[in-house]
Amino acid sequence: MEIANKRILVTGSGGFIGSHLVEELVKMNCHVKAFVHYNSFNRWGWLDSLSKEVMQHIDVFSGDIRDPNGMLEAMKGAEVVFHLAALIGIPYSYHSPDVYVDTNVRGTLNVMQAARQLGIQKVVHTSTSEVYGTAQFVPITEEHPVNPQSPYAATKAGADFLALTFYRSFGLPVTVVRPFNTYGPRQSARAIIPTIITQIMGGKTTLTLGSLTPTRDLNFVRDTAMGFVKAGESENATGEVVNLGSNFEISIGDLAHKIAGMLGSSITIQHAEERMRPEKSEVERLWADNKKAASLLNWAPKYTLDHGLEETIAWFREPRNLALYKTDIYNI
Repeated sequence: MEIANKRILVTGSGGFIGSHLVEELVKMNCHVKAFVHYNSFNRWGWLDSLSKEVMQHIDVFSGDIRDPNGMLEAMKGAEVVFHLAALIGIPYSYHSPDVYVDTNVRGTLNVMQAARQLGIQKVVHTSTSEVYGTAQFVPITEEHPVNPQSPYAATKAGADFLALTFYRSFGLPVTVVRPFNTYGPRQSARAIIPTIITQIMGGKTTLTLGSLTPTRDLNFVRDTAMGFVKAGESENATGEVVNLGSNFEISIGDLAHKIAGMLGSSITIQHAEERMRPEKSEVERLWADNKKAASLLNWAPKYTLDHGLEETIAWFREPRNLALYKTDIYNI
């Protein structure tokens, strides 16, 4: 199925990956309805930073993923749905798990129910590599056991299985994409790469971080967004879970020193207890096998880590962008 010129709904469109996906869809002449979380300030998240040329092709719908009636109304007229809306901060999920269940599980149920009722042609549901937990073998294939180690990851795993049951029980055409650690312009301050960059750009030579030994598989956001597009187009991926990753791992410590080198900074690193996950909750190793994505989606990342970091750093060098981040506090 060709995505170009389709009527598309994107939940979570005001977020990091969602806003980049919206940009890609507009380039493909899609008719995009961007679902954003309602607020009294009428702010649309990262959509507010997009150009007027892009925004004139977007219909913004403010609502709440937890509201089934609003979700049904938003989805009317859509042919394809990309479901990205979720609460994603792991530290926040430790003390407020209830809202993660409401948003990530109940919200996904609302999307699937509405999609089934309206006869949506394709639903692409967003998972996360965190559902695997610490790698039991590498690289991690889609057959790896699901072993969530945080309330956030548990709700995402539940949402994944719920979405797949709508395919198995009702024939709803669903694909679950499982991005590994996506990074790039507009990423949340709670994530590791913005944390490192903003501290260095804020003049710090001693960085405050959590554990340095865990490894992550890093994927540039434009590659991830294109993976979503390919998943929406692929009929072979219906009913499947597909990893989106680089097939490469790097430790947090090595990543910090790599970024510092690219910024011409010499750093030392100190640990902060508040930035450490509970011992049994820390995911020590993530490394994606992306062969299935190549086979079913005809997708592979185009950006190397160096290339992606260069573009990310260039974005943060813009004073107006750096000013959006609170560099002097721990963002959860």
